[in-house]
Amino acid sequence: MSLSDPAVLCCAISGALADRDQCPAIPYKPEEYAAEARRIVDEGGVHIHIHARHPDGTPSQEIEDYLAIKEAIAGEIGDAAIINFSTGTVGVSVEKRIAYLEAGLPEVAAVNMGSMNYAKYSERRKSFVFEMVFANPMEEIRELLEAMRRLGIKPEHECFDLGHVATLDPFVDMGLLDAPLHADFVMGVVGGVPATARNLAAMAENLPAGDHHWGVIGIGRVQWPMISAAISLGGSVRVGLEDNFYLPGGEMASSNGDLVATARGLIENSGRRPATVAEARARLGIIPRG
Repeated sequence: MSLSDPAVLCCAISGALADRDQCPAIPYKPEEYAAEARRIVDEGGVHIHIHARHPDGTPSQEIEDYLAIKEAIAGEIGDAAIINFSTGTVGVSVEKRIAYLEAGLPEVAAVNMGSMNYAKYSERRKSFVFEMVFANPMEEIRELLEAMRRLGIKPEHECFDLGHVATLDPFVDMGLLDAPLHADFVMGVVGGVPATARNLAAMAENLPAGDHHWGVIGIGRVQWPMISAAISLGGSVRVGLEDNFYLPGGEMASSNGDLVATARGLIENSGRRPATVAEARARLGIIPRG
């Protein structure tokens, strides 16, 4: 990727952990997802990452919730954005995750490329306010990639550390992945790669040989400096209420649209431009379904 490439602007619409007590704009119901999708597209977003929820806001891995959310979004925006289903979760079988991929057939699905300690630390409290072991064993990664290949779904490889990037090589060698790869580098999680521009460049440089697509996912307050770094390195970007609630000035976003509009402004002010949805599908290597 280079500075001449348009930047694919992705939005993670809700996530699974945060709730409205933390941010009132987080969507719960399918029609709320659809309204947020409209705001995302109107501000230049072309790729929408989905964690499903039950209508009461609790996380869901049920087929009916993924389908209801996808159908509501499609009814609002048509094919104006790429739809991406998450497979990242804890304590949910691979079979259950594959089942909602089979039923929903998103164009893209995210797969986490390695296990890690996943934590949030409070300097004020001098303690971890959240911690878990995020297990993503090789066999589960392989099963998910095999299913995505069978279903014609493009994998989004979420890499939280440099070793996760290196994990791509064996799966390329197995013949499970086709170029261009689509990788996102998640930065700002305690237990993962520290959020610096140099580390972001190292992640990109360690992708397998070839002309692949990559972007950055900055978690919390590091989102905006990491987006600026990715733009300057020729990469793409993700924002959204899954990752961060706040605009650069510290005010809470009133919708995903606020975050997308800010990211679009950073892209344009750098001299680059946001990709169209057709350009994004081509750059990610999405194969049209017949």
